Amino acid sequence: MCGSPKDSRPLIDKTADNIVSYIIRNELKPGDRLPPEHELTELLEVGRSTLREAIRMLASRNVLEVRHGSGSFISPKAGVADDPFGFSFIRDKHKLAEDLIEFRMMIEPRIAASAATGCTEEEKLLLQAQCEKVEKLIEAGEDYSEEDSRLHTMISSCGRNCVMPKLMPIITSSIRLLIELTNASLRDETVRTHRAIVDAICDGDSLAAYDAMMLHLIYNRDRLREEPLIAYTRA
Repeated sequence: MCGSPKDSRPLIDKTADNIVSYIIRNELKPGDRLPPEHELTELLEVGRSTLREAIRMLASRNVLEVRHGSGSFISPKAGVADDPFGFSFIRDKHKLAEDLIEFRMMIEPRIAASAATGCTEEEKLLLQAQCEKVEKLIEAGEDYSEEDSRLHTMISSCGRNCVMPKLMPIITSSIRLLIELTNASLRDETVRTHRAIVDAICDGDSLAAYDAMMLHLIYNRDRLREEPLIAYTRA
């Protein structure tokens, strides 16, 4: 057969793919703004309604963020769904939390070790500042799950592995769930182990970073096992 098969996909799908190609080609980063609507319609050779539907599709995939009155921006979630593996549908949250920690113990110490060898000076300062932010929230008795998750995400980014950040929704789900199930009872251990992890990364000590992350996860696992082994369910 001569030539390539005709692309029979809907125009909206093709337009969405063309927008992603534009983002990659122009090396747009999270927070960057797409060109105005009239420029994109000319560039992509589509009508406004098609463009808007394609943008809505990409927004639903966490590729774009639509800010009414301001335009469309590259999402910091980089196309990763909030719950890509459907954890919210698992009723036994205690079992889920245990399995998530087991998964994290397989990969997250290695992530910390890689961060210790790949972290830039600027990233070290950002890690230290984020660590302090989590500590202040803990000391104030406030919810620290979001900032805790952000710290682990930042550590993952320092490792220079393009796959690891895509797995972070698994880890952040685990952090939020664990804090909820243990009633945030690991505050002191969290402060101490977070500081040990960040210090080791900033010192460029990959072995110490590996060990500190493993200890952090062991504390979490052991505390969870102290909880009554009753399936935690949500209505």
